[in-house]
This record gives sequence, C-alpha cells and structure tokens, in this order.
Amino acid sequence: MNQAFPSTLLEEAVSEFSKLPGIGKKTALRLVLHLLKQHTDQVERFGNAMIRLKHDVRYCSVCRNITDHEICPICANPSREHKQICVVENVREVMAVENTGQYNGVYHVLGGLISPMDGVGPASLEIDSLVQRVATEQPDEVVMALPATMEGDTTAFFIYRKLAAYPVSVTTIARGIAVGDELEYADEVTLGRSIVNRVAYKG
Repeated sequence: MNQAFPSTLLEEAVSEFSKLPGIGKKTALRLVLHLLKQHTDQVERFGNAMIRLKHDVRYCSVCRNITDHEICPICANPSREHKQICVVENVREVMAVENTGQYNGVYHVLGGLISPMDGVGPASLEIDSLVQRVATEQPDEVVMALPATMEGDTTAFFIYRKLAAYPVSVTTIARGIAVGDELEYADEVTLGRSIVNRVAYKG
C-alpha cells in the first residue's frame, strides 16, 4: 500500500532521501519531518554542505582518496612511509585503517572490487594507476587490505598477477578478519592486528 502524502514537496523529499543506501521510506519520512522542524538556517547549511560536497570534493591525484586539494594530506605528509602502499577498496577502508593507528604508509584506493556479476571489471577500477604507481615510485611493499570475500580475493589475485613483473613485496592483512567480512565493520583492535600481522601474499 502506497503512502498518502499531504504535500507533493514532502513526497519528493522523501523519495530523494529513500534513494540513499539503507534508507527506507519510513526512515526517509522521519528524516524529512525532522528537517522540517529545524530552523531554516540549519536546513540551508545541511543543503549547502551536500551541494559543496558534490561540486568541490576532489580525489587525490596520487592515491584517489577524497580530499579538498590536489594531493591528500596522507600523500603530502613527508613523515609517512611512502615505500609502503596499502591497497583498499574505498575511502571508508582508509578511514578504518587510519583509526587503528597501526599503519604509517600511504594508500591506493581502487574505487571498488572486480565483480563480473555486477558488470565491474578491472578497467572500471584504479588498478592500472596502481601498476603505474608501482612502476614509477618503486615501493618496497604493497599491502592488500581487501575484504575477505570472493570479490576481494579475485581483485587481490588480479593485482598480484599485474605486479608480478615488478620487484615489490606483495603482502595481505592477516585473516583476523573473518571470511566474508567487510573491513569497515571490523573493530579497530582486530583490524589493527591484521595490519601488523600481515603475511606474504601467496596468490
């Protein structure tokens, strides 16, 4: 049964909110009604923040992390270990690993995982840029910090094969992360131990 809305503006707002991941129609309606109760200035700040995010956010030209500048603060930090590149699925994983405080290298954000069922192939991801980066920067180690899923393992194996021609050590985080788990949902202690206790990638 469809929800009867007293206002088309309300219906449109609920429709847009419900397009967000994990947000159903009931939650969308609750959020919209909450915004309606707020002061106009507060709602405008919320709206402007979303607009600025879309128009002004940038992706680091080195690692593809989200940033306000050409190069992200991590890549621009000379105290980071630039000979160590941690490969992650997306920006959420950068934040998760950073929160452990157990890693001082730099990152490379793939922007997803290889998933033929979803039409995502290697060309859709930042894999070629990673290979080019390894060829140019000649790091000592590439750390695979990808989910323990079929897509994560497929992506790691593909990258491992692409990097085989280069003199770089390829490691993977220890399986303190359960098979099927996403990194962003792992607790910081478990993820931190997985980073510290990483092992050589066997392909």
